[in-house]
Amino acid sequence: MTDIAHAGRGIRVLGLTLALGGLLVVVDTTVTAVALPAIVAGLHTSLPAAQWVTIGYLLGLVSVIPLAGWAVERFGARRVYLSAMIVFTVLSLLAGLAWDVFSLAFFRFVQGLGGGLLTPVGTAIGLRAVPRHARGRLMSLLVLPLAIGPVFGPPLAGWLVDAGSWRWIFLINLPIGLLAFAVCRRVLPLDEPAAVGRPIDLVGLALLSGGSTTVVLGGTLLERSLGWFGLLALGLGLLAAFVRRSRRIPEPLVDLRLLEHRPFRAGLGVMACFGAAYFGTMAVLPLFVQGVGGDRVAVAGLLVLPQAIVVAVFAQVGTRLVDRIPPRRIVLTGTALGTAGVLALGTAMTADAGYPWLIAAAMLFAAGSGATLMPAMTVAMRDLDHDQTPRGTTLLTLVNQLSSATGGAIVAVSLSLLVTARAPEAGGVGGMLTLDPAARQALRPELAAAVGGAYLIPALLLATSLLIAYRALRPVETPG
Repeated sequence: MTDIAHAGRGIRVLGLTLALGGLLVVVDTTVTAVALPAIVAGLHTSLPAAQWVTIGYLLGLVSVIPLAGWAVERFGARRVYLSAMIVFTVLSLLAGLAWDVFSLAFFRFVQGLGGGLLTPVGTAIGLRAVPRHARGRLMSLLVLPLAIGPVFGPPLAGWLVDAGSWRWIFLINLPIGLLAFAVCRRVLPLDEPAAVGRPIDLVGLALLSGGSTTVVLGGTLLERSLGWFGLLALGLGLLAAFVRRSRRIPEPLVDLRLLEHRPFRAGLGVMACFGAAYFGTMAVLPLFVQGVGGDRVAVAGLLVLPQAIVVAVFAQVGTRLVDRIPPRRIVLTGTALGTAGVLALGTAMTADAGYPWLIAAAMLFAAGSGATLMPAMTVAMRDLDHDQTPRGTTLLTLVNQLSSATGGAIVAVSLSLLVTARAPEAGGVGGMLTLDPAARQALRPELAAAVGGAYLIPALLLATSLLIAYRALRPVETPG
């Protein structure tokens, strides 16, 4: 199974093949936000109902991730990955053919079930196929979807909706998914299920999947109303119950003993804090451009495009350097750059802010993101044994999804409170986007201060990730 790893070309082919599947999943997370008005008009429904098209997909993604490690051991990684790709592709077709909002939301949920397995299982396939000294090169390719997917998804969706119909944001997955499936059948290494499959912990599955989906649902709904905080708290309680149960049974669904490995624990901690800040702030700059600057969505898309390029470049450089120099230096540099970038963004958002300065600050944050998130993931995974990689990728992917949802909710709530406190006349965050030019001009100083203040909590999260990297990634001192 590791023969593919002995040639650089083999690693590139495997990495790009798996990255294509991951890119489909990440892009589909963001495309519906842009297409919601067209979906509302096309299916003759309401905006709250149409938003379940996005929420259903996220719930499908998160609910199935806990099964990834067990499924790989039970059925084999290649078989699970190809099956998940089929489910994702076929449900993309059905979503494009949906006849009402209820069928669309259901198809998106099932599509998420397929997509939720692609990232953790694909990462496990790649890490098991290459030797440890080459895992940095492989991860530099596997992390590309996380770097570029969230930025390129909305502009792509906007172009497809304008050029054709909202249905094309789903139908375009059909040829790409079929191509990816055909390439995967040729490229993915053969493997066999474990000789003795682990029994599935159904109680643990209910607690973990239930807790994960409730956290994501609560975090998403919390962005609209603080009254949903109880749902988020319920999800966190279910996750705490899962942790307690996992420490008491011999065969837990997710092996938390992996946290005893200091590199895995450190990489996971850095990713959780930095990821919450990165994904939580993703919509803040576009909101400033539209709500404070009064510019169109296309302008906001052009301003965030340099971020995607910088993240991708620094992710490649940082992840490849992990195999050559101590990862602590890379991650510390990345977290320092990211913290400086977020602080620069927050202070640059003034009533008369110039876009060049905002772009420069955003690129600094992007450089830190690329130099932190992807190397931290590599640090967490590269030293795990062959049998530990499925469970490690499952835990890593789940934490990434939960931290992203939580970070998004925290930033959205803080932004809503700041806008309401500083500019109640604006009518909330949504009202910012529909202000007439005269009202926007009058409220611009207060709106700019509110949006800039939303970077405070992300800055604290980044400072926490910097502290984790400084303390937990120190070289282990050997006696004598």
